[in-house]
Amino acid sequence: MIRNAEPADHPPVIGVMDAWWGGRHLAPLLPRLFFEHFRDTSFVVEEDGELVAFFVGFLSQSRPEEAYIHFIGVHPDRRGAGMARGLYERFFAIARANGRSVVRCVTAPVNTGSVAFHRKMGFEIEPGNGEIDGVSVNRDHDGPGGDRVLFRRFI
Repeated sequence: MIRNAEPADHPPVIGVMDAWWGGRHLAPLLPRLFFEHFRDTSFVVEEDGELVAFFVGFLSQSRPEEAYIHFIGVHPDRRGAGMARGLYERFFAIARANGRSVVRCVTAPVNTGSVAFHRKMGFEIEPGNGEIDGVSVNRDHDGPGGDRVLFRRFI
């Protein structure tokens, strides 16, 4: 079952993040405010009452032609079945319906699975000011040591 995210979904989502990302502590990157203010563009997927995926995105207030994907997670046992692609396509449809033509997102260069997924989904890597393992990065994008790969896709 796919539904819009609710504030009550925040604790279960951050409760699985460390495990779903192999011990990386990422929960601080997803504060409750996303579940309160971006419900129309964020989703939760449940099967038999169990959280199996989530997606957090929003329509940019500053750039009226853009939408932004902030976070997506799929249970490790459920990856590769098209769930993430389906959530992205749902978000693209909402973005287009709201007059958006560009979707952006970022990831850490260490997350090679995310880099590969976004390339497969048709995102292009935006030129940065550095390179890590052959991938263009924006050094210190999120503060000192916060190198990021920036993606853009026209929809």
